[in-house]
Amino acid sequence: QVQFVESGGSLVQPGGSLRLSCTMSGSLKVANVAWHRQAPGKQRELVGTIIRTTGRTSYVEAVKSRFTISTDNAKNMVYLQMNDLKPDDTAVYYCDEGRIWGRGTLVTVSS
Repeated sequence: QVQFVESGGSLVQPGGSLRLSCTMSGSLKVANVAWHRQAPGKQRELVGTIIRTTGRTSYVEAVKSRFTISTDNAKNMVYLQMNDLKPDDTAVYYCDEGRIWGRGTLVTVSS
């Protein structure tokens, strides 16, 4: 089955930017990839999705216009570009295809 490894999380100041990477391996017959996040004490929530073949994306209102999901299919990677980060964006971020998840990468937005 496909495996996901998230990376790129770090401490960043409010208003800053960060790019997360999702590296896929194993079975790569994955049509759609989603980014989810889980903030401390909260349920895991959807961030956005991307169709790998077309690059079409969708986002939840909380990140719309600030976050961008993209793909590099030759490298079997999916990215989450995060701009104008806010403290409420602090969470562990995961990539998935609906059933299989990575271990997540922590993003902390604080001054």
